[in-house]
Amino acid sequence: MPELPDITVYLEALASRVIGQSLERTRIAKPFLLRSVDPPMSAAEGKRVTGVRRMGKRIVLELEDDFFLVIHLMIAGRLRWVPTGTKVPGKIGLAAFDFPNGTLILTEAGSKRRASLWLVRGEQSLEQFARGGLEVLESNLAQFKERLVQENHTLKRSLTDPRLFSGIGNAYSDEILHRARISPIKHTKRLSDDEIRRLFNAARTTLIEWTERLRKESKGDFPGKVTAFRDEMAVHGKFGKPCPVCGTPVQRIRYADNETNYCPRCQTDGKLLADRALSRLLKQDWPRSIDELTWS
Repeated sequence: MPELPDITVYLEALASRVIGQSLERTRIAKPFLLRSVDPPMSAAEGKRVTGVRRMGKRIVLELEDDFFLVIHLMIAGRLRWVPTGTKVPGKIGLAAFDFPNGTLILTEAGSKRRASLWLVRGEQSLEQFARGGLEVLESNLAQFKERLVQENHTLKRSLTDPRLFSGIGNAYSDEILHRARISPIKHTKRLSDDEIRRLFNAARTTLIEWTERLRKESKGDFPGKVTAFRDEMAVHGKFGKPCPVCGTPVQRIRYADNETNYCPRCQTDGKLLADRALSRLLKQDWPRSIDELTWS
Protein backbone atom coordinates (compact mmCIF):
# COMPACT_ATOMS: atom_id res chain seq x y z
CA MET A 1 0.00 0.00 0.00
CA PRO A 2 1.40 3.44 -0.87
CA GLU A 3 2.34 5.19 2.37
CA LEU A 4 3.27 8.75 3.36
CA PRO A 5 6.44 9.08 1.22
CA ASP A 6 4.74 7.58 -1.86
CA ILE A 7 1.56 9.62 -1.43
CA THR A 8 3.57 12.82 -0.89
CA VAL A 9 5.45 12.34 -4.17
CA TYR A 10 2.19 11.47 -5.97
CA LEU A 11 0.65 14.71 -4.65
CA GLU A 12 3.61 16.82 -5.73
CA ALA A 13 3.45 15.34 -9.22
CA LEU A 14 -0.31 15.93 -9.37
CA ALA A 15 -0.05 19.48 -8.09
CA SER A 16 2.29 20.51 -10.90
CA ARG A 17 -0.04 18.98 -13.50
CA VAL A 18 -3.64 19.50 -12.44
CA ILE A 19 -3.89 22.55 -10.19
CA GLY A 20 -5.53 25.24 -12.29
CA GLN A 21 -6.71 22.70 -14.86
CA SER A 22 -10.36 21.77 -15.44
CA LEU A 23 -11.51 18.19 -15.04
CA GLU A 24 -13.06 17.74 -18.46
CA ARG A 25 -14.35 14.20 -18.12
CA THR A 26 -14.38 11.24 -15.76
CA ARG A 27 -14.47 7.68 -17.09
CA ILE A 28 -15.34 4.96 -14.58
CA ALA A 29 -14.35 1.60 -16.03
CA LYS A 30 -15.17 -0.52 -12.97
CA PRO A 31 -18.42 0.50 -11.20
CA PHE A 32 -17.37 -1.01 -7.84
CA LEU A 33 -14.73 1.73 -7.55
CA LEU A 34 -17.25 4.51 -6.97
CA ARG A 35 -18.49 4.51 -3.38
CA SER A 36 -20.66 7.64 -3.48
CA VAL A 37 -23.82 8.51 -5.43
CA ASP A 38 -24.71 12.03 -4.30
CA PRO A 39 -23.43 14.24 -5.78
CA PRO A 40 -23.12 12.30 -9.07
CA MET A 41 -19.68 12.04 -10.64
CA SER A 42 -20.86 14.19 -13.54
CA ALA A 43 -21.04 17.12 -11.09
CA ALA A 44 -17.22 17.20 -10.98
CA GLU A 45 -16.83 17.61 -14.72
CA GLY A 46 -15.90 21.10 -15.80
CA LYS A 47 -14.65 22.02 -12.33
CA ARG A 48 -11.17 23.48 -11.95
CA VAL A 49 -8.72 21.84 -9.56
CA THR A 50 -7.81 24.29 -6.80
CA GLY A 51 -5.56 22.09 -4.68
CA VAL A 52 -4.45 18.64 -3.58
CA ARG A 53 -4.00 17.18 -0.12
CA ARG A 54 -3.30 13.97 1.77
CA MET A 55 -5.63 12.51 4.38
CA GLY A 56 -3.77 9.58 5.91
CA LYS A 57 -3.22 7.33 2.89
CA ARG A 58 -5.96 8.98 0.84
CA ILE A 59 -5.42 11.45 -2.00
CA VAL A 60 -7.82 14.37 -2.22
CA LEU A 61 -8.31 16.58 -5.27
CA GLU A 62 -9.95 19.87 -4.33
CA LEU A 63 -12.31 21.24 -6.99
CA GLU A 64 -14.22 24.43 -7.53
CA ASP A 65 -17.55 24.95 -5.77
CA ASP A 66 -16.40 22.97 -2.72
CA PHE A 67 -16.23 19.56 -4.42
CA PHE A 68 -13.65 16.96 -3.42
CA LEU A 69 -12.50 13.79 -5.20
CA VAL A 70 -11.18 11.30 -2.65
CA ILE A 71 -9.05 8.38 -3.87
CA HIS A 72 -7.92 5.48 -1.68
CA LEU A 73 -5.38 3.31 -3.47
CA MET A 74 -5.44 0.57 -0.81
CA ILE A 75 -2.82 -2.14 -1.45
CA ALA A 76 -2.51 -2.43 -5.21
CA GLY A 77 -3.96 0.82 -6.55
CA ARG A 78 -1.64 3.03 -8.58
CA LEU A 79 -1.83 6.27 -10.57
CA ARG A 80 -0.49 6.98 -14.05
CA TRP A 81 -0.22 10.22 -16.02
CA VAL A 82 -0.73 9.66 -19.75
CA PRO A 83 -1.68 11.68 -22.86
CA THR A 84 -5.21 13.07 -22.83
CA GLY A 85 -7.85 10.58 -23.88
CA THR A 86 -5.73 7.46 -23.42
CA LYS A 87 -7.88 4.35 -23.17
CA VAL A 88 -8.36 2.86 -19.72
CA PRO A 89 -6.40 -0.45 -19.52
CA GLY A 90 -8.85 -3.33 -19.85
CA LYS A 91 -7.77 -5.64 -17.05
CA ILE A 92 -6.32 -3.40 -14.37
CA GLY A 93 -7.86 -0.04 -15.31
CA LEU A 94 -10.43 1.38 -12.89
CA ALA A 95 -10.98 4.97 -13.99
CA ALA A 96 -9.62 7.90 -15.98
CA PHE A 97 -9.76 11.63 -15.27
CA ASP A 98 -9.26 13.73 -18.39
CA PHE A 99 -7.63 17.17 -18.19
CA PRO A 100 -6.63 19.48 -21.07
CA ASN A 101 -2.94 18.64 -20.55
CA GLY A 102 -3.18 14.90 -19.80
CA THR A 103 -5.16 12.05 -18.29
CA LEU A 104 -4.84 10.61 -14.81
CA ILE A 105 -5.51 6.85 -14.85
CA LEU A 106 -6.25 4.79 -11.76
CA THR A 107 -5.27 1.11 -11.92
CA GLU A 108 -5.35 -1.80 -9.50
CA ALA A 109 -3.41 -5.04 -9.92
CA GLY A 110 -4.46 -8.41 -8.53
CA SER A 111 -7.81 -10.09 -8.08
CA LYS A 112 -8.89 -8.31 -4.88
CA ARG A 113 -10.60 -5.03 -5.71
CA ARG A 114 -10.18 -2.66 -2.79
CA ALA A 115 -9.43 0.77 -4.25
CA SER A 116 -12.19 3.34 -3.82
CA LEU A 117 -13.30 6.70 -5.20
CA TRP A 118 -15.64 9.22 -3.60
CA LEU A 119 -17.03 12.55 -4.74
CA VAL A 120 -18.24 14.71 -1.86
CA ARG A 121 -19.21 18.33 -1.40
CA GLY A 122 -18.30 20.57 1.49
CA GLU A 123 -15.33 20.57 3.85
CA GLN A 124 -17.39 18.88 6.56
CA SER A 125 -18.03 15.93 4.24
CA LEU A 126 -14.31 15.11 4.42
CA GLU A 127 -14.56 14.39 8.14
CA GLN A 128 -15.75 10.85 7.37
CA PHE A 129 -12.28 10.09 5.97
CA ALA A 130 -10.31 11.53 8.89
CA ARG A 131 -9.00 8.67 11.02
CA GLY A 132 -7.38 10.91 13.61
CA GLY A 133 -3.81 9.68 13.25
CA LEU A 134 -0.95 11.88 14.39
CA GLU A 135 1.19 13.41 11.63
CA VAL A 136 4.65 12.41 12.83
CA LEU A 137 6.46 15.00 10.73
CA GLU A 138 4.33 17.74 12.26
CA SER A 139 4.62 16.58 15.87
CA ASN A 140 7.13 16.84 18.69
CA LEU A 141 8.44 14.13 20.99
CA ALA A 142 5.87 14.79 23.72
CA GLN A 143 2.97 14.52 21.29
CA PHE A 144 4.44 11.36 19.77
CA LYS A 145 4.86 9.74 23.20
CA GLU A 146 1.33 10.66 24.27
CA ARG A 147 -0.12 9.05 21.17
CA LEU A 148 2.15 6.00 21.32
CA VAL A 149 1.20 5.00 24.87
CA GLN A 150 -2.46 5.90 24.46
CA GLU A 151 -3.19 2.18 23.99
CA ASN A 152 -1.11 -0.83 24.95
CA HIS A 153 -0.41 -2.69 21.70
CA THR A 154 2.63 -4.09 19.94
CA LEU A 155 4.70 -1.45 18.22
CA LYS A 156 3.96 -2.90 14.79
CA ARG A 157 0.23 -2.64 15.40
CA SER A 158 0.40 0.84 16.89
CA LEU A 159 2.56 2.35 14.14
CA THR A 160 0.24 1.01 11.43
CA ASP A 161 -3.00 1.97 13.19
CA PRO A 162 -4.43 4.98 11.26
CA ARG A 163 -6.25 6.11 14.42
CA LEU A 164 -2.88 6.56 16.12
CA PHE A 165 -0.44 7.54 13.36
CA SER A 166 -1.13 8.91 9.90
CA GLY A 167 0.38 7.55 6.69
CA ILE A 168 2.51 4.71 8.12
CA GLY A 169 1.86 1.17 6.90
CA ASN A 170 3.44 -2.24 6.71
CA ALA A 171 6.59 -1.29 4.80
CA TYR A 172 7.79 1.84 6.55
CA SER A 173 6.89 0.54 10.01
CA ASP A 174 9.40 -2.28 9.43
CA GLU A 175 12.04 0.24 8.39
CA ILE A 176 11.31 2.54 11.33
CA LEU A 177 11.54 -0.25 13.89
CA HIS A 178 14.78 -1.53 12.41
CA ARG A 179 16.34 1.92 12.47
CA ALA A 180 15.22 2.33 16.10
CA ARG A 181 16.58 -1.16 16.94
CA ILE A 182 13.37 -2.19 18.72
CA SER A 183 11.33 -5.38 18.47
CA PRO A 184 8.09 -5.11 16.47
CA ILE A 185 6.23 -7.06 19.16
CA LYS A 186 7.32 -4.98 22.13
CA HIS A 187 4.31 -3.40 23.81
CA THR A 188 4.04 0.36 23.79
CA LYS A 189 3.60 0.77 27.55
CA ARG A 190 6.80 -1.18 28.20
CA LEU A 191 9.01 1.25 26.33
CA SER A 192 11.63 3.30 28.12
CA ASP A 193 11.94 7.03 27.48
CA ASP A 194 15.12 6.34 25.52
CA GLU A 195 13.33 3.80 23.29
CA ILE A 196 10.49 6.24 22.64
CA ARG A 197 12.99 8.94 21.71
CA ARG A 198 14.79 6.54 19.36
CA LEU A 199 11.50 5.50 17.80
CA PHE A 200 10.41 9.11 17.28
CA ASN A 201 13.71 10.05 15.65
CA ALA A 202 13.67 6.89 13.53
CA ALA A 203 10.13 7.57 12.32
CA ARG A 204 10.92 11.13 11.28
CA THR A 205 14.24 10.25 9.67
CA THR A 206 12.84 7.26 7.77
CA LEU A 207 9.85 9.15 6.38
CA ILE A 208 11.93 12.19 5.41
CA GLU A 209 14.74 10.18 3.83
CA TRP A 210 12.39 8.01 1.79
CA THR A 211 10.37 10.99 0.60
CA GLU A 212 13.56 12.61 -0.63
CA ARG A 213 14.73 9.37 -2.21
CA LEU A 214 11.46 8.96 -4.12
CA ARG A 215 11.57 12.59 -5.28
CA LYS A 216 15.03 12.08 -6.73
CA GLU A 217 13.97 8.82 -8.32
CA SER A 218 11.06 10.42 -10.18
CA LYS A 219 13.24 13.30 -11.43
CA GLY A 220 10.22 15.50 -12.00
CA ASP A 221 8.36 12.83 -13.96
CA PHE A 222 5.15 11.28 -12.72
CA PRO A 223 6.06 8.44 -10.29
CA GLY A 224 6.12 5.23 -12.28
CA LYS A 225 7.50 2.78 -9.74
CA VAL A 226 5.42 2.92 -6.60
CA THR A 227 6.05 -0.25 -4.62
CA ALA A 228 6.39 -1.44 -1.04
CA PHE A 229 9.44 -3.53 -1.93
CA ARG A 230 12.63 -1.66 -2.74
CA ASP A 231 16.22 -2.81 -2.97
CA GLU A 232 17.40 -0.01 -0.69
CA MET A 233 15.15 -1.04 2.19
CA ALA A 234 16.88 -2.52 5.21
CA VAL A 235 14.45 -5.28 6.23
CA HIS A 236 11.04 -4.94 4.60
CA GLY A 237 10.63 -7.67 2.00
CA LYS A 238 14.16 -8.91 2.72
CA PHE A 239 13.45 -12.26 4.38
CA GLY A 240 16.60 -14.38 4.38
CA LYS A 241 18.82 -11.60 3.12
CA PRO A 242 21.56 -10.08 5.29
CA CYS A 243 20.75 -7.16 7.56
CA PRO A 244 22.72 -4.15 6.23
CA VAL A 245 23.89 -3.36 9.77
CA CYS A 246 25.03 -6.73 11.16
CA GLY A 247 24.71 -9.23 8.32
CA THR A 248 22.25 -11.51 10.13
CA PRO A 249 19.54 -13.01 7.88
CA VAL A 250 16.34 -10.97 8.10
CA GLN A 251 13.42 -12.88 9.62
CA ARG A 252 9.65 -12.48 9.29
CA ILE A 253 6.30 -13.02 10.95
CA ARG A 254 3.52 -13.80 8.49
CA TYR A 255 -0.15 -13.11 9.11
CA ALA A 256 -3.10 -12.77 6.72
CA ASP A 257 -1.90 -10.78 3.68
CA ASN A 258 0.93 -9.05 5.53
CA GLU A 259 4.23 -9.86 7.12
CA THR A 260 6.59 -8.20 9.57
CA ASN A 261 10.29 -8.22 8.74
CA TYR A 262 12.97 -7.68 11.38
CA CYS A 263 16.59 -8.34 12.24
CA PRO A 264 16.92 -10.69 15.24
CA ARG A 265 20.37 -9.37 16.12
CA CYS A 266 19.58 -5.66 15.92
CA GLN A 267 16.03 -5.78 17.27
CA THR A 268 15.31 -8.86 19.40
CA ASP A 269 18.63 -9.77 21.07
CA GLY A 270 19.04 -12.81 18.85
CA LYS A 271 15.58 -14.21 19.62
CA LEU A 272 13.43 -15.56 16.78
CA LEU A 273 9.86 -14.36 17.00
CA ALA A 274 7.28 -17.12 16.51
CA ASP A 275 5.73 -17.15 13.07
CA ARG A 276 2.12 -18.21 13.65
CA ALA A 277 1.88 -20.76 10.84
CA LEU A 278 5.44 -22.10 10.84
CA SER A 279 5.90 -22.32 14.62
CA ARG A 280 2.64 -24.25 14.94
CA LEU A 281 3.88 -26.68 12.30
CA LEU A 282 7.29 -27.20 13.88
CA LYS A 283 6.09 -27.02 17.52
CA GLN A 284 9.00 -28.12 19.73
CA ASP A 285 11.39 -27.99 16.78
CA TRP A 286 10.84 -24.25 16.36
CA PRO A 287 14.28 -22.60 16.89
CA ARG A 288 14.30 -20.05 19.69
CA SER A 289 17.33 -18.06 18.57
CA ILE A 290 19.08 -17.05 15.40
CA ASP A 291 22.06 -19.23 16.44
CA GLU A 292 19.86 -22.35 16.52
CA LEU A 293 18.51 -21.47 13.09
CA THR A 294 21.95 -20.84 11.63
CA TRP A 295 23.73 -23.89 12.98
CA SER A 296 20.94 -26.51 13.13
